[in-house]
Amino acid sequence: MNTLHSAASSEGTPEKSADQLLAPYAMLHRNYGGRLNGDEPHSYRTVFQRDRDRVIHCKGFRRLGYKTQVFVNHEGDNYRTRLTHSLEVAQISRSICGALRLNQDFAETLALAHDLGHTPFGHAGQDALNRLMRDHGGFEHNCQSLRLVTKLESRYLDYRGLNLTRASLKGMLKHASVYECDDLLAEICAERGRENMILEAALVDHCDRLAYIHHDLEDGLDSGILQRDDLSELSIWRDAYQAVEKKSGQAFRHARGPLKVRAVIRYLMDRSISDLYETTRANLQALQPKNQSELLEKGPGAAEYPVRYSAEMREILGVCQKFLFRRLYRYPRVERMSRRGARIIELLFYEYVERPGMMPEHFQREIDSVGVYRVVSDYIAGMTDRFAAKEYRSLTGEV
Repeated sequence: MNTLHSAASSEGTPEKSADQLLAPYAMLHRNYGGRLNGDEPHSYRTVFQRDRDRVIHCKGFRRLGYKTQVFVNHEGDNYRTRLTHSLEVAQISRSICGALRLNQDFAETLALAHDLGHTPFGHAGQDALNRLMRDHGGFEHNCQSLRLVTKLESRYLDYRGLNLTRASLKGMLKHASVYECDDLLAEICAERGRENMILEAALVDHCDRLAYIHHDLEDGLDSGILQRDDLSELSIWRDAYQAVEKKSGQAFRHARGPLKVRAVIRYLMDRSISDLYETTRANLQALQPKNQSELLEKGPGAAEYPVRYSAEMREILGVCQKFLFRRLYRYPRVERMSRRGARIIELLFYEYVERPGMMPEHFQREIDSVGVYRVVSDYIAGMTDRFAAKEYRSLTGEV
């Protein structure tokens, strides 16, 4: 690897002690690659602990608390938001990485940052903004996450962004692509395109999927859109229900309906998490990689990548995902919420492009360097659901 070089400054620091506990193929702290803007070591926090802390303390992370996962924030207090989803992905990722002797702090950083670039109003907002930006470089939430942590966040006097390590920036790159205007990431992006995903990044990606599938099932049931009878069409749900009932007996049979649902979903989640851990562990034991570089190699001669579910679990998750698309994501009530969000974004986009002076001054100052369309896209993508709705009402007079 060219970018993720060994840093001499890690000797005799918290990084050296932490690396001794990790597997040789984990993301070692000494391979963090430095930072884009200076690199002052910390006396008792590792480089990835600092990355994680910078994500947690940034404005973009706080705003995730008011961004849609499936249900718009004002629909109810108990539904997942982008923030709670990110925390759940981080918890699962830390658990699996700890069991595999991978870098938990590095994985937690990637998990907490993976949705930073999402628009208000969930995937409907992203799709709307991508359509509007079609002739201006497009919009994609992973690209936007990288843009946010390198340029849009403003917390330091000497540079823009969060100044994360190059390893974290590389780990955040899902598709090895960034916006053309983010040329400072070109080298990292090119390197990522030549390699497999880092182990921890691949695990976070899998944990993201299993978290939203199971938790969207729970939120769908809590909303009343999904009924327990609907889920009985899934053999995996029937089998899990019977297994929990057999194990818990009277306590399960006499429990309230919502508690039964949580017990079954917890059983299903544990099964999928254990499958991911056990399958990945078995693959790593079979490969016996000596270092991280062996796993990053891709091409005809490279071994099959070790991070994956069993074939059975891949099929189960696929069935559950198709069920959610059919019964929840395309349900009329959810579709109406999505369409309303898309309309709000469309109106705001055209208004700000025509009258950029309505945006805050620090956004207006960026127009000369990246163009009005990218600036408007940045501004809207950073909004929460409720702020976007407030701006819409302010411009239209609608209540």
